Amino acid sequence: MAARPLVSVFSLTGEKAGETTLPEVMTAPMRPDIVQFVHTNMAKNNRQAYAVSPWAGKNVSAHSWGTGRAVARIPRVGGGGTSRSGQGAFGNMCRGGRMFAPTKTWRKWHRKINGTQRRYAVASALAASAVPALVMARGHKVDDVPEIPLVMDSSIESAKKTSAAKDILAAVGALADVEKAADSKKIRAGKGKARGRKYTLRRGPLVIYKNNDGVEQAFRNLPGVELCCVDRLNLLQLAPGGHMGRFCVWSQAALDALNEIYGSEGKKIPEDIMANADLARIINSDEIQSVLNPAKRANKKYLRKKNPLKNIKALAKLDPYAAAARESEQRAEAARKDQKAALLKKKRDVSKSKKQYKAQGKAFYEQVSQQGDVCADGF
Repeated sequence: MAARPLVSVFSLTGEKAGETTLPEVMTAPMRPDIVQFVHTNMAKNNRQAYAVSPWAGKNVSAHSWGTGRAVARIPRVGGGGTSRSGQGAFGNMCRGGRMFAPTKTWRKWHRKINGTQRRYAVASALAASAVPALVMARGHKVDDVPEIPLVMDSSIESAKKTSAAKDILAAVGALADVEKAADSKKIRAGKGKARGRKYTLRRGPLVIYKNNDGVEQAFRNLPGVELCCVDRLNLLQLAPGGHMGRFCVWSQAALDALNEIYGSEGKKIPEDIMANADLARIINSDEIQSVLNPAKRANKKYLRKKNPLKNIKALAKLDPYAAAARESEQRAEAARKDQKAALLKKKRDVSKSKKQYKAQGKAFYEQVSQQGDVCADGF
């Protein structure tokens, strides 16, 4: 970048006290997929091993009755006199039995993470913390904050009282996010209540400092507020839950230190794979269009392929003799059809004329076949 934008520096009373350049790491590409992957694996590195007792579900004298008794071959508790005797034991399907695949302490608990990936994730989280839309989308109350990222004068590192810390946050409009976290405190659902994590709490601002001159003691007791030294930036704090956009309150010394941590003399800043991801704009640019072939407007029309078994013209191109033979056959077939039609017409005319005389003969035969009544004249 030829000229980096400036960010305002605010005093402890909320007044603008100066300006400083935005660190180059704040312009790193934001990769939520890498942040989510690294956060998931990092969160696994502080787990404590757990397992069930190796003898759980097996502290009973039991043996199988074998076959021939019309019962399952599961080991059964011996003895008598109680309902426990004869019950199945040891199996994971049995009441009081062991679990299936009992957990072991030598499970693979921790995950190795590539250093380059880890640095990429931290740089992406830092860049996302400088985008107001992502900070608000993460749920932080920053409506009254004058500027994102919020940079305070380095004298914030000398604050030693919690009351002073609350006044500082109230002066720059960041106290609303702390109150949001305090109002969200609720008793946890589940057995975690009995395991040292009784309450749940939303995350508030992250205060990042360069030197701890009392700032830890001032801010650590505010609900939801976390603190971090700029030399020990942690992705678990910059992107809680793997979601980028943590609301960060920087001291000016900490923000300026990013130019030493990242850059030409420090850690390498990730670069975008594409400087411009707008593919439509790239394709339609003058530089691309000037070297492309012109659009072919008049597309060549191809005639439909005709089957020579059905089309004589197509057959004539392949075999003129076969086409001539087929035409002669078609003419002969048409002639036979005409002859047959003439013969049928002649036969039908003869049959029709015979039917005419046949009707007259029937009428005459009926007339001459009539006989008079023998008793008509009385004898």
